[in-house]
Amino acid sequence: VLDKAQSNQRTIATINMYVNLPHQFKGTHMSRFIEILNRFHGKIDMKRFSSILEEMKLKLDAEAAHLEMTFPFFLQRENGDDILQISKYDCTMHCSLEKSEDVRLDLVVPIAHPFLLDSDDSSGAAVGLWGRVLVSVKYLKFMWLEDLIGVVESAIRASSRAEQGKTFSDKPIESLLQKLASRFAALSELKWYSITVENVSQGYSLFASTNSEAPPSDTMITKTRDREEHNE
Repeated sequence: VLDKAQSNQRTIATINMYVNLPHQFKGTHMSRFIEILNRFHGKIDMKRFSSILEEMKLKLDAEAAHLEMTFPFFLQRENGDDILQISKYDCTMHCSLEKSEDVRLDLVVPIAHPFLLDSDDSSGAAVGLWGRVLVSVKYLKFMWLEDLIGVVESAIRASSRAEQGKTFSDKPIESLLQKLASRFAALSELKWYSITVENVSQGYSLFASTNSEAPPSDTMITKTRDREEHNE
């Protein structure tokens, strides 16, 4: 994985490979996927996804090829006490090739409880993880993964400062989502994005989501409690 500070970063990935075979073919053996993957061993990155997909289409006589790669990305920082802090982010690359290529990156950024909750909250969410931001993007041009993470975390910090001293409501989620949408809309590196803010507290989960195709004021909040969902 490309690393802004260290040029590259070694990580471990879970890979799924799929193909759309002609109707006369019932399937293909897993070894053929492994054979293709081994040809790119140690050289798998965004620049080579196209080559892997083309190889899958060619070798398997497929109409379309699909590749999913899920991996942890680690970001190193130093705090004010010169102590090295390492943060982990879960990432998934979704790549498809039929007549043209389609590439999407999914990123999960944890939120370490920036907001105050009501005093009767007994879920334990007030300590540790408050929720997470799920981001999906399609690139127009190259952007470092660290910079994308930085955009998300800067919005989290700004929303955290704005909500200090307030009790919990749906507003912190909407506020954070609006800050994220504003920042993502200004990124020239992206041609599409989708953002979901998730909070878990008081026995239920709250989700707020938007995307680059939605009007600025169009935000959907979903509350989930005891496996039941309804839109508010």
